[in-house]
Amino acid sequence: MAHEGYHVYDYRTNLAQCGDNIPTVFILDYSNSMNARIMGETKFSILRRCFETLVTRIPDETPVGVRVYGQRWGLTSMDACRASTLAEGINKYNRNIIMEKISKYRPRGMTPITYSLKETIEKDFPQDRNPKHIILVTDGGENCDESPCDYVMDLIKKRKDVKIDVIAINIRNDDDLDQLACTANVTSGKLYNVDTEAELIQGLDNAMKSRKEVDAKIVPY
Repeated sequence: MAHEGYHVYDYRTNLAQCGDNIPTVFILDYSNSMNARIMGETKFSILRRCFETLVTRIPDETPVGVRVYGQRWGLTSMDACRASTLAEGINKYNRNIIMEKISKYRPRGMTPITYSLKETIEKDFPQDRNPKHIILVTDGGENCDESPCDYVMDLIKKRKDVKIDVIAINIRNDDDLDQLACTANVTSGKLYNVDTEAELIQGLDNAMKSRKEVDAKIVPY
């Protein structure tokens, strides 16, 4: 389903003025589909390796946190669609801690993208008007009867401090890609659709660098 009810207009609010103090939360896909193999290796293993490479490149002074979703099955589908946890809160000098904490989880369950975005925006970030950045990584679309696009369309009516970049791993479903593109675009972010390990690390790197690029203003119909 296409979502065309928004326009993107450039304006010069440069996030670089905030230096490396823009808090960033990575939301990582630990759903069961990450156990599927591409190029002879699970998508989960490739993501872990690429993410560790990226983390070592992030300046220690940059506040970073990590949330994972789909890391467990629930007794009910509703419970499975609440499988999202903040593995490491937003901090500086926590790179080794991040990798240690996320190593405890394995891909198992559903893909509660919208719930994870809500939890991050409402609970993980400081509740102020300063710029905030989410890098969402997923190998599929929402499968918990919610719409991340609808959620962010409603969000930007109330606040414009959150930018979401999306890394889509080996996704072919057009409806899923449309939802993810909308989620990024309406928050001034970008969708990176990747298929190889090299493209994944490049997408993660570009998304992280995008914190310092010119932002965009979203004007709903």
